[in-house]
Amino acid sequence: MQDFLYELGVSEQLFNYVIMPALIFIARVGDVSINTLRIMFMMSGKRNVAPFLGFFEALIWLLAIGQIFQNINNPMSYIAYAAGFGTGTYVGMFFEEKLALGRVLVRIITPISEPKLLEFMKERDYRFTSVGAEGRYGKVNLLFTVMKRENLQEFIAKVKEIDEKAFYTIESVKRVSEDELNVMEDRPRFKSRLFSKART
Repeated sequence: MQDFLYELGVSEQLFNYVIMPALIFIARVGDVSINTLRIMFMMSGKRNVAPFLGFFEALIWLLAIGQIFQNINNPMSYIAYAAGFGTGTYVGMFFEEKLALGRVLVRIITPISEPKLLEFMKERDYRFTSVGAEGRYGKVNLLFTVMKRENLQEFIAKVKEIDEKAFYTIESVKRVSEDELNVMEDRPRFKSRLFSKART
């Protein structure tokens, strides 16, 4: 590729200090973004997707590091590599948030009676368990529920509406026991979302 660009009139300085660092940066953004998504799929138990992403992640990384070694005396290559890593981390997190794959376990602790929240969850057909507990300052209500990540924002907004000081924790769930809640059911939605984003 280098000889081809030289034939087109691209100077050696332009190639070494602009084009090559730009290619390293793009490659690094690609492989780090894929790495973030691969980890997300692994945590979600998607065994068929994660190895596929791992293949392209390793391939892109080898291409990027190969160019680093070919331009080992060029400081712009190192800057582009590091900048691509940082940008790729951000891009990967952005796509991970937008795709919102998998399910999460939400724990809510509040001293306020929660009939409105329970009614809201019944309307949305959420599975939940509510128990009484003892907190530092007295009696509290402890609520457990598992839901799709795409519904999390709406649910947390409802919790804050009822009790803005409610304490809650959120954890990723790899797999659940009920067939109708199996995390692998997210695959069709993932494909349709990718295709819809591609069309737009």
